[in-house]
Amino acid sequence: MRSPRRRLIAGLLLTPLLSGCFASSGDGDGASASGSSGSGGGARLRVAMAFVPTQNFSPYGQDAFHLSRLGVAEGLTRLDLDGSVAPALATSWKSGNKGRSWVFTLREATFQDGGDVTPKAVADALTHATEAEPLPAALSGVELTAEAAGGNQVRVSTEAADPVLPQRLSNPSLAVLSPKAYAKQGTVNPVGTGTGPFELTKITGDTEATLDRFDGYWGGRAEASGIDAKFVADGAARSNALRTGAADLIQAVPVAQIASLDKGTVHETNTARNISLYLNTGSGAFADAGLRAAAREAVDVSVLAKDVYEGYAEPAQGIYGPALSWAAGKRIEPAGRAEATDPDGESITIATHVRWPELAESAQVLQQQLQDAGFKVKLVVRDYARLESDLLAGTFDAVLNSRNVMLDTGDPVTVLDSDYTCEGTYNLSQLCDKAVDEAVAEAQAVTDPAARQDAAMRAEAAVLATDAEIPVVHLKHALGIAASVKGAVLDPYERALVGTATRR
Repeated sequence: MRSPRRRLIAGLLLTPLLSGCFASSGDGDGASASGSSGSGGGARLRVAMAFVPTQNFSPYGQDAFHLSRLGVAEGLTRLDLDGSVAPALATSWKSGNKGRSWVFTLREATFQDGGDVTPKAVADALTHATEAEPLPAALSGVELTAEAAGGNQVRVSTEAADPVLPQRLSNPSLAVLSPKAYAKQGTVNPVGTGTGPFELTKITGDTEATLDRFDGYWGGRAEASGIDAKFVADGAARSNALRTGAADLIQAVPVAQIASLDKGTVHETNTARNISLYLNTGSGAFADAGLRAAAREAVDVSVLAKDVYEGYAEPAQGIYGPALSWAAGKRIEPAGRAEATDPDGESITIATHVRWPELAESAQVLQQQLQDAGFKVKLVVRDYARLESDLLAGTFDAVLNSRNVMLDTGDPVTVLDSDYTCEGTYNLSQLCDKAVDEAVAEAQAVTDPAARQDAAMRAEAAVLATDAEIPVVHLKHALGIAASVKGAVLDPYERALVGTATRR
């Protein structure tokens, strides 16, 4: 394993080759290359995003988080930094029909193309989301309908009671865009059709986007006149842009680059994101519970937290990490785990991807630990887009993956259903366990928030008892912020980056 010093030097050697992609556009105060200067006033923000858009900014996939982080689009609700649901385009809501129907009262707001946010427009936007293929993750397992309910209200109904519907509607994939966004069959155009403080005005392939301040924003006029966003997967290039003054704000500073940045420009916060090793319980070596137990005993997570993440992660305690402050006091020790059996040279393949720069290095450490325990270990490292279908199909014996457990709905139970049940849509462990399904079903039926947390922790214990997942580290998010920038958003749920108060 490389030392932190050697990793830093390697990263620095790359930066002269990569910094050209951050050549300044426009004039000295950051105006875009198109000459746009926003609405006047505050300087434009130059932002380097870590993930390249893959769906032309469609709200129905991962690109929805670009629209959310850059302040383009909003839903009826949002998540506060403590994880509680808060008003966005809706000011209030109430449930009826035994939890199967919710009525949302809308605030007065305007789309960026000048139209009013009406109940019909909201209902139509949500209906389009339900018809998307593939279905947004936030709607997995949910049959949802929406309709105008008179006055300034929208009724959203589900076939079965959904006690967390307000949280679910905070997902960026359920953002409300103007009717013009859906004018062309089969596509959604977010350019000039959102409701947020910044209007997307130009998309340059998958490399750049230009945004101008939307002065009609219901939440007040943003202090920055616009945003020039670049999408740069290479962490060394992003870090070099901040170091040289070519970028004001960079997302996801790699651990290897932190020491190279000026003191005070790296800001960290706990996140709901974990790195975990998912063991394939459906086929191969880890269909044997004894070998799963042997793998769990072989993994020393403290080594990864200290040597790979250099303190920017904590050894994992379970599925729910320190960003969820309620979890620590409710955690239950897993019961009934299998006894470890001797691996005796059993061959396994671990797959991981390069979307997060530390994953490959973490996989190498795990490879060594498992080999020391008696396994023969092969690594497969690919780009995530080329790997996902195989991950979901159970092609590999184990998967090292990064997962924000609150990203989809902001509800701690939803991730249990999608990731660990027999019918789960993101079940990397291929887990199908009666006790787990029963614990998750019990948690889904609980409506009181505190009691729902308790039920989630019981279900967590049931999952961990199977050894289908070995939690490795709870990640901290490192955001690079120039000393001149104020008001950047440190969001543990990774949905927000800039807001009305962000400026330089």
